[in-house]
Amino acid sequence: MKNARKLVLVTLSALAIGAAFPYVNFALDQTYQQLKVMVDVLELIKENYVEPVDPQKLVYGAAKGMVAELDDFSQFMEPDVYERVKSDTEGEFGGIGIRVDMKDGWLTVVTPLPNTPAWRAQMLPGDKIIKIEGVSTKDLIIDDAIKKLRGKPGTQVKITTAREPEDKNSDWVQKDLTLTRELIKSENVKWRMLDKKTGYIKIVEFTGHVTENVDKALKDLKGQGMEALVLDLRYNPGGLLAAAVDISKEFLDGNKMIVYTKGRKPENYQEFRANGASPYEGLPMVILINRYSASASEIVSGAMQDNKRAVIVGERSFGKASVQSMIPLSDKSALRLTIAKYYTPSGKCIMHDANNEHGGIYPDIEVKVPLETEKKLIQQSDDIYYPGKDGKEDKAAEKKKDLVQDEVLNRAVELLKARDVLGNLKPSAK
Repeated sequence: MKNARKLVLVTLSALAIGAAFPYVNFALDQTYQQLKVMVDVLELIKENYVEPVDPQKLVYGAAKGMVAELDDFSQFMEPDVYERVKSDTEGEFGGIGIRVDMKDGWLTVVTPLPNTPAWRAQMLPGDKIIKIEGVSTKDLIIDDAIKKLRGKPGTQVKITTAREPEDKNSDWVQKDLTLTRELIKSENVKWRMLDKKTGYIKIVEFTGHVTENVDKALKDLKGQGMEALVLDLRYNPGGLLAAAVDISKEFLDGNKMIVYTKGRKPENYQEFRANGASPYEGLPMVILINRYSASASEIVSGAMQDNKRAVIVGERSFGKASVQSMIPLSDKSALRLTIAKYYTPSGKCIMHDANNEHGGIYPDIEVKVPLETEKKLIQQSDDIYYPGKDGKEDKAAEKKKDLVQDEVLNRAVELLKARDVLGNLKPSAK
């Protein structure tokens, strides 16, 4: 077998190096023995399995198995998956309308997008997609899972979801869904004025053009009289490191640290700092996070918190602090490998530790939302962001009566108003 021969040649070369440098003999001998097991398994399957097997599939399977031993975020990608990841930069696609991540080895919903098939099917953050077309998603590469969920608009996809019950002693509730894919238009920034002085920006995801969209939102809100800002990063799964750094620079001045990375190799240490004056360095700000705020969301939150630039309100965040490097391989496949971790300016690694139950960004003010309220907030989100659209003002006004209160957002507004009032207090003259 061609691939097996290549592997044997590599191990023989390693042994030759070991002969020239005796101090590495022991390590190389161990490596040879480990690789020999893989070669033996490949050859035994090729020669003895009941049906002919494509050797390439075996090699890819072995690679996926190795990477699966590392973490939820390192991935081996076959050529077609890697090609899709490279070219997947469009703002719209055929799908069911959810943002997902891997949690505990399962494909997990971060949030459904308003007015999409997933949203209408009442899928919720935290729901696990345990099957796609009857096949388990356990330990499935996230890019493979997304590929299975996406497709031509109008086609259907069958999924099975599992939802954690409110009674922790009960079994997870499973549900079979058949959803029709639609053209999904992804918006990464939404904004509006909450009152005459308080602006609101929701960053949905740190994808392409998010920095310029946030800049546009800030200028628009400033023109409407904004004197304070609520930055909503709830349900934001993250995205581009560069975007998180650039958005942080909008609010941090001088040479303040935003985030740094550190890995096993010295070259993986890298600092990201603000550079000079920022346009909104004096703007009072509250940031909202919850347990689904991850990665780039946590970089921004951590930078603002450690630099005492904003108050963080909500729940402890997800705890995804790993840096992945995309490494192309010779046959056009690729390895996405965790090479470092993010650290906040004060040196905290926020990576989630399931065993010790710590990690993530801890809010300065914790506000927990009951699951039922959270569900209603998600379902009404389209009305919140677009009241009265398409000329249906009366219908929107009627719906507004039934809206549940967003206590996290309300607390943020109260804090900004209190700051404004306290800032105007002066001792009375005697």
